[in-house]
Amino acid sequence: MSLQETLSNQVKQAVKSSFNVELETVEFQATRKEFAGDITVVIFPMLRFVKGNPVQIGETIGNYLVEHIGDVKGFNVVKGFLNVEISDSYYIDFFNKIKNNKTYGFVSPNAGKKAIMVEYSSPNTNKPLHLGHVRNNLLGYSVAEILKAAGTKIYKTQIINDRGIHICKSMLAWKRYGNEETPGSTGLKGDKLVGNYYVKFDQEYKKEIEGLVATGMSQEDAKKNAPILLEAQDMLLKWEAGDEETVALWKKMNGWVYDGFDITYKNLGVDFDTLYYESNTYLLGKEFVAEGLRSGVFHKEDDGSVWCDLTEDGLDKKIVLRADGTAVYMTQDIGTAIQRIKDYPDVGGLVYTVGNEQDYHFQVLFLILKKLGFEWAKNLYHLSYGMVDLPSGKMKSREGTVVDADDLIDDMANTAGEISEELGKLEGYSDEEKQALYKTIGLGALKYYVLKVDPKKRILFDPKESIDFQGNTGPFIQYTYARIQSILRKANLDDTVTLSAVERALLPKEKELLKQIQLFPEVVQNAAAQHSPALIANYTYDLVKEFNSFYQNVSILGADNDNEKTFRVQLSNTVANTIKNGFKLLGIQVPERM
Repeated sequence: MSLQETLSNQVKQAVKSSFNVELETVEFQATRKEFAGDITVVIFPMLRFVKGNPVQIGETIGNYLVEHIGDVKGFNVVKGFLNVEISDSYYIDFFNKIKNNKTYGFVSPNAGKKAIMVEYSSPNTNKPLHLGHVRNNLLGYSVAEILKAAGTKIYKTQIINDRGIHICKSMLAWKRYGNEETPGSTGLKGDKLVGNYYVKFDQEYKKEIEGLVATGMSQEDAKKNAPILLEAQDMLLKWEAGDEETVALWKKMNGWVYDGFDITYKNLGVDFDTLYYESNTYLLGKEFVAEGLRSGVFHKEDDGSVWCDLTEDGLDKKIVLRADGTAVYMTQDIGTAIQRIKDYPDVGGLVYTVGNEQDYHFQVLFLILKKLGFEWAKNLYHLSYGMVDLPSGKMKSREGTVVDADDLIDDMANTAGEISEELGKLEGYSDEEKQALYKTIGLGALKYYVLKVDPKKRILFDPKESIDFQGNTGPFIQYTYARIQSILRKANLDDTVTLSAVERALLPKEKELLKQIQLFPEVVQNAAAQHSPALIANYTYDLVKEFNSFYQNVSILGADNDNEKTFRVQLSNTVANTIKNGFKLLGIQVPERM
């Protein structure tokens, strides 16, 4: 049982025995630096149930805790805050239990608990991955790792949007203007080559619109009747009808894109357990639309289109099948969700990592799946996140103004290299080692900058700011980890020695560091419950700040005796392990030297 759980139980007992009131919860917070104490019980929320002076209530509870918990050595009350002092022996015993645990903070999956499938990335096969996809991938991957560390079996997946009019636009532009060029003949990654033709389509489409408007047609009609768009729509109908030539072109160009995606995912450090393709799942969606029609969940309009009326649920009417029988995104998403549970019967919930512009879509999807009678639909979660902006403004794929993910990764490594060379601390590194380090620092900077922000918030991404070696950045935390490794190499760590609580009292800086380490398992659980890597990122930064304060004020290798030196080296090693575990959950590597 954790300290907080022990205190919570005893505070409830104190309130029950002294005031004859049963509390459901007890609120804690860290004790402010200017007051003595290690953990603070907040009295104010109790005043709804316990009548009286908050200071007197705090005094009563404090005396009860001293009497009933051996590790509570004292307390003080400041207004409505009960600051509890915990014995050094408690923290030393805690440290001895966890100091050699390499997976400290992580929980093994519970065999009886349902698995969760986390979807992220989910790109279209008409363009390369860009900065927006980077946030999506980093968030989804990190949330999957956090849920796993919190004790849940996880499957990582994506739905590849490999069909639809946008895919046909790239295909048509390549067919018209590509001159049979390939990734091999151009030296371009396949996703970039196909993306170029998506941009080319938009350019030609705009020219045709201008031409039609010049003949007297309205802008709106010109957009609908541009020949290149009509031809793309015709191509989509051919694809859905299984036209051999169209399907062959679709397979060829999608194959180029998949090869390109694989390289980007490897460079970004994310992976998947299973892949789903819209071209496979939309048919199952159509089957369940038919099932919903029979059961009355959906209804058919006079034009043949199929809808779900959600107005009684406070939403709108939603189309699930077009009049011509073709699928919409909702059709595909219904089919994909059902297929996943069929494929993985141990999955009891799904997490969808998708931008906040799709909030309404997922409200509707989850409600429709509930109406179709799926019990697991109550365990669906939309990991909604804000967009990523650049100092130069918003990105637009069809206009070719996106920040390419591959270029961004390379730029981050180059910037890390420039800064590292300026700092001049890489003596003895081979060129190969330097390049590997630059990539670790650059990617760490990118991932940390993105993940330290609450997912719901919009990000203005500044590459230069992200790679600073000072402040709340990935490189600053990586540098602290590397500094600890340097200490460990010099100290020749002996982790077999165990310090007894009677041997010495803790210095305030040592105790503060132990208190911070002790919070890690709870932070992991909270991050899992809130689907928020930001909690892990900012906890790790706080731990690093606490260690640097300890490092600057307490001599580690120059300690007065061997016992002190051993304890401080072990403590430093545990900090490093906790940093490594925290960064593992963010998908960030830590270098042994910097």
